[in-house]
Amino acid sequence: MSAATLAPGHLDDPRIGLRANLRHVGALTRRNLMRIKADPESMLDALLIPIIFTLLFVYVFGGAVSGSQQDYIQYMIPGLLGTTGLNLAMSVGTGLNSDFQSGVMDRFRTLPIGRSAVLLSKIAAETCRALVSFTILIGFAMLIGLQIKTGILELLAAVGLSLVFGMSIVWISMLLGMSLRSVQAVQGVGMLVIMPLQFGSSIFAPTTTMPGWLQAFTEYNPLSALADACRSLINGGPLAHSVTVVLVCSAVITAVTAPLAVARFRKRT
Repeated sequence: MSAATLAPGHLDDPRIGLRANLRHVGALTRRNLMRIKADPESMLDALLIPIIFTLLFVYVFGGAVSGSQQDYIQYMIPGLLGTTGLNLAMSVGTGLNSDFQSGVMDRFRTLPIGRSAVLLSKIAAETCRALVSFTILIGFAMLIGLQIKTGILELLAAVGLSLVFGMSIVWISMLLGMSLRSVQAVQGVGMLVIMPLQFGSSIFAPTTTMPGWLQAFTEYNPLSALADACRSLINGGPLAHSVTVVLVCSAVITAVTAPLAVARFRKRT
């Protein structure tokens, strides 16, 4: 392969077509998954967070919030689908920042690949991790009493909706990972994003007992809409408004942050 082919400028070559980009995404996704296989400890958050969150909230807060742990399982677990995806999504930024610090991205810069393929492969690999985490969450929740009162298609729709929103947040995470100087900074800012969204929502408790100013925040919090949509898909109930809000928010977040993330990536590489 010639030096011209490996030149960094080749990454911006408009002749790299859709089919070639898809091959690049597939190859890099396989690389990311092989890294997970070589370092299984990187899957601990995806494997353990759903179980830990379920145990803590159901058996510590369940009786106080709903009066019945069984009722709280039906209330909280659908909402937990959304927050699980959010937590996993935010971890992508720390991995991307680490790749820049370790020089991995310098090696990518010398390869004849489209720059967006590197970011899209991160999303593809994170989708696989999220699906594993959702499977563990639902399986464990069913062991302790979760009932799917609708059907398998509605359950899959709840997982799909959570996945769509989580992958839109991945773009924010990657943008943070490329904009901040250290892994610690990415983790700190990520927590500042996650905590208000998670606990200022209807995921863990009904919003009716919250003060007025916080109710106003939860009303416009997309995680509240995601939690409500997942509850309706699992327990039954009206769907149209909450599903529309989640899809619109996901589309807007992706439309705004994806170009910014790609532009930032091009600038850094």
